[in-house]
Amino acid sequence: MSTTVDRGDAAPEDAERGALPPRGGSRADTAVAVGIPSVLVAAHLLVYGRWIVDDAGITMAYARSVATGAGPVLQPGAAVSEGWSDPAWLAVLVVGRWLGLVDHGAWFGVPDLVAFPKLLAILCSAGIFWAFHRVAVRVSRSPVTVTALAGTLTAAAPPYVVWIGSGLENPLLALVVVVLAARLVTAALDGRLLDTRVAVTCGLLAGLAGLTRPDGAVYLLAHPLAVVVAGASGTRTRRLRGAATSFVVGVVPVLLYEVWRLATFGDLFPTTALAKQQGVLSTLDLARPADLIGLAGWLACLVVAGAVGIVVSRHIEPADVVVRALLVPLGLALAAYVVLAADWMALARFATPVWPLLALLAVVSVAAVLPAPRTTGRRVLVGVLALAALSSAVSWTSAATSFRARPTLSLCEVTRSTAETVDAGADALGVRSGSLLGVDAGGVALASRLRFVDLAGLTDPVIAGYWARGDMAGLRDHLFEQVKPTFMRLWQGWNIPEGSGLFTDPRLDRDYELIWTNSQGGRTYVRRDAVPDADHLADARLSSQQVMDAVVTSLNHAGPTSWTCGAAVRPSSFGTAAATAARGG
Repeated sequence: MSTTVDRGDAAPEDAERGALPPRGGSRADTAVAVGIPSVLVAAHLLVYGRWIVDDAGITMAYARSVATGAGPVLQPGAAVSEGWSDPAWLAVLVVGRWLGLVDHGAWFGVPDLVAFPKLLAILCSAGIFWAFHRVAVRVSRSPVTVTALAGTLTAAAPPYVVWIGSGLENPLLALVVVVLAARLVTAALDGRLLDTRVAVTCGLLAGLAGLTRPDGAVYLLAHPLAVVVAGASGTRTRRLRGAATSFVVGVVPVLLYEVWRLATFGDLFPTTALAKQQGVLSTLDLARPADLIGLAGWLACLVVAGAVGIVVSRHIEPADVVVRALLVPLGLALAAYVVLAADWMALARFATPVWPLLALLAVVSVAAVLPAPRTTGRRVLVGVLALAALSSAVSWTSAATSFRARPTLSLCEVTRSTAETVDAGADALGVRSGSLLGVDAGGVALASRLRFVDLAGLTDPVIAGYWARGDMAGLRDHLFEQVKPTFMRLWQGWNIPEGSGLFTDPRLDRDYELIWTNSQGGRTYVRRDAVPDADHLADARLSSQQVMDAVVTSLNHAGPTSWTCGAAVRPSSFGTAAATAARGG
């Protein structure tokens, strides 16, 4: 694969940069280049079965409420709260529900809560590979090969595929960032970074990124930085005007949403950021990129870093322009990852845009420094590349196998093991309504008839405020004296329940009865004065234990990446929860 170009038919500025003239390639070539890695992404997604992470259920629950006219609430009748951090993804789910594509039933036997986000993951990946191809046709005589190689690297990376298929906003953010990167690259190759249309397009994409995740706002700096890094030519005034245009265009939608947030929720930040105590310098961890290097493979990263260094230092065109432009969004993606508060979930879920950007950077830079065919240098480099690929392949296979065996807590598992079983305990106790204090919000919000009280504070601004202030005594007073949840589902050894001090508060034993426990530290409590007939407590304890044991057995038998929640996830009605839990949805 060579990036050597014939400049005879290139425009003057294109020829200066060694770029091929603007062209789209044939439709057949584009279809092959995009189709091959897209199929690989779909195949890789199958490895993780029907797994959807429980946190995705939070946005799904808000989407259900918004789509049905209940407003921005976690459950109908709950207080207004911004328990999501992905408004653009929320909008996608709302539209999907209006169209009957999600939260309605099943597609050919696959629940749409699984099928819809998985399909979006594949479509967003296809969009990413299309953006790869837009770059490849400008820098290589073999654009299909370049696109397919970069796409295959992306499709093989578990940190990318796991999180685009999680049900969260990751595929949309990755798509927006990569399309933005591709626009920066092609504009830089054309010498058009300062054109108003380019600035506006980049600004709009950056604004969309900012509405997809809070940290996506960092990409508002992408075009202004590219103007500097990629060496856009023009007067100082024109460069400042171009950079300012992009920034302002991107900031406007973000600010409009901020105004709506302030008017609706009375806060400048989403509840999730408050609960996680997200800061800028306070959560900065410059060592965190080492985790990504470990996931990508140290040898592979060294090879790519060396190739990038050679391209930039020797000004190898057109790869030099491409590399410099790609380094801007890649650097911003890494900066966002460094600043974000540490996340407990596996495989770096906040770094999703890094993997496709890194894959494209790797293929373009390595291709540019490949020595001539049939030379010793080429044989040595190919050997090193093969060794690096093998090392990364072994690491990725291990990561995929480990995640499949023990994935991050799934939506269906929380639906079965918490929402359905606590509702079944409520049935046995004769409790028709009430509230449930817990940590895992997604499955409960979608499937329980009980109002969810979020101990983590992600969907409750009052509780989030206590966490942000570190006021655990105030939090316990709030819960025991004001909220008085009917049920509590807590896990000993987990940071949030332990950190809150609930287990050691004497009011727990004073006001609540333990009705279920297991060997992993799970405990379910019921408030004694909420039970119509206290004589039923012993029966309820036995019934709850039996239902939970049956659910755990069925979950273990099905496997952690299965879906045993039925075609649709809906709150139970009084008297039906035990039967629902027993039959697995």
